[in-house]
Amino acid sequence: MKSSPLVDGHNDLPWALRMVPGVDTSRSDGFGVDLTQPQPSFHTDLGRLRAGGVGMQFWSVYVPCRLTGDSAVTAVVQQCELVHTLAGKYPEHLQIVSTAAEARAAFAAGRIASMLGAEGGHSINSSLGVLRALYRLGVRYMTLTHNENVPWADSATDEPAVGGLTDFGREVVAEMNSLGMLVDLSHVAATTMRDALDASRAPVIFSHSSCRAVTDHPRNVPDDVLTRLAGNGGVCMVTFVPYFVSDSLVEWDKAIQDAMTAAGKDHRDVAERHRFQTGWSGPPQPPVGIAEVVAHVEHAREVAGVDHIGLGGDYDGVGFLPTGLEDVSGYPALFAALLERGWSEEDCAKLAGENVLRALAAAEEVAAAS
Repeated sequence: MKSSPLVDGHNDLPWALRMVPGVDTSRSDGFGVDLTQPQPSFHTDLGRLRAGGVGMQFWSVYVPCRLTGDSAVTAVVQQCELVHTLAGKYPEHLQIVSTAAEARAAFAAGRIASMLGAEGGHSINSSLGVLRALYRLGVRYMTLTHNENVPWADSATDEPAVGGLTDFGREVVAEMNSLGMLVDLSHVAATTMRDALDASRAPVIFSHSSCRAVTDHPRNVPDDVLTRLAGNGGVCMVTFVPYFVSDSLVEWDKAIQDAMTAAGKDHRDVAERHRFQTGWSGPPQPPVGIAEVVAHVEHAREVAGVDHIGLGGDYDGVGFLPTGLEDVSGYPALFAALLERGWSEEDCAKLAGENVLRALAAAEEVAAAS
């Protein structure tokens, strides 16, 4: 972790900051949250990023599905600006980078390389022009859907509508390839994953997904898709989200979903789900720890290959994390567990960030040749 940057695929701190009551994240002169100080209400602050050895962060510029059309575009642009504001506020810690080479240079200079990832294709409002504008703002991957379908792609957690990607969805993938923006297949339906792999000329990523064969959750990646990553050059960045790595939590969450449906609530709405769980009188949530995450990392390695795995914690995007990985300082504990299981330092370096940096560089090469 000192010689190879740990690249985390997904952190929702920008949206978490936006949700703090009384905080105006649109202010360019700071907004009252000092990330150089411990922030126990978040999973992320600068001290814990340093303790966790994070060398590069894809900051999620997330837009909830309840925002659509121009409102979604406004929200994603505001989020992009917030990440740039954070980098300007903490230049000794964070550096906005545009390429894999710039990320390595920032890491060598002792800064946390920072890229943006747009979570949810609804944020472009079906406009390739908006997509190009997001690239200019520093977005280097876009998750094709979030928890609901977009008009041109099916989500993993919605009813199938178009059967994967539409012709326009393939245009979106082609435009991302031409820009050098990674196609992120977390959140999308398996049919969409397969269509995108068929369409993409560049490596794809899963910025925060785990393995369907280990934990049967629709947000996870089926083995047939993991197998295709070797031919594509892509990377599955295993996530720590407890609901995606623990079978017992999948069953517990299904009970919450049933209760929400009975109450007329939408389980896909993350904020509404958190509110519902707070007052739910059902059984307590089952425990989950590092061992469950290790099981997914090792399965992804077995099926996709060691050159096609990475990590995407989803910190500040979920209410809780596995024991031992409660915040961004936990990465060394995960690598210690893998080393104890016989992983080589070379393979740990690939998992940490070498694989996704290679995929990003390959996407840049495809764009340059377009």
